[in-house]
Amino acid sequence: MTMQEHSDKALHEIRYAYVGDAHNNMGNSLLLIGAKLGMDVRIAAPKSLWPNKLHLEDCQRFADESGAKILLTEDPVEAVEGVDFIHTDVWVSMGEPVETWRERIQLLLPYQVNKELMEASGNPRVKFMHCLPAFHNSETKIGRQIADQYPYLAQGIEVTEEVFESPACIAFEQAENRMHTIKGVLVATLGGL
Repeated sequence: MTMQEHSDKALHEIRYAYVGDAHNNMGNSLLLIGAKLGMDVRIAAPKSLWPNKLHLEDCQRFADESGAKILLTEDPVEAVEGVDFIHTDVWVSMGEPVETWRERIQLLLPYQVNKELMEASGNPRVKFMHCLPAFHNSETKIGRQIADQYPYLAQGIEVTEEVFESPACIAFEQAENRMHTIKGVLVATLGGL
């Protein structure tokens, strides 16, 4: 499916999954927007990292109004079945202590976006999205530190290098679109200056 074919789909026909730490801003935002716009949104995360109960209740109410489908599961393969897009985010957010990495790696390794998870979607045109920055190799300071301690993550933490550098990755197009949205918000906030 080309980007044009993706954009030609009606919003309620779009299916996407978010896998990983779902109690953060990306998991919460993707659940909310999917619920409001009537989309098929799936969240795969360990229960301890699911969005909070009040947010889930709000999103379910929006989904009931819009006709959205919401799935929360601990099974990443179930979540990605038949989706058009697979999203993820870093496993440890800025400001969290470095000790958090050990716990998150243990919890989230089954949610790593790798070739096998992409193929599990069953959609040969599935696209990968990430809000960036992504730890897809060991070429960054944090990537190196993690790879030194966990050598099996040298080719990526939340997403593998193989997926991130593949034609399926549209993370940079996603970032460009976000940039224009942010500029619009700034102009509106500054009173149209």
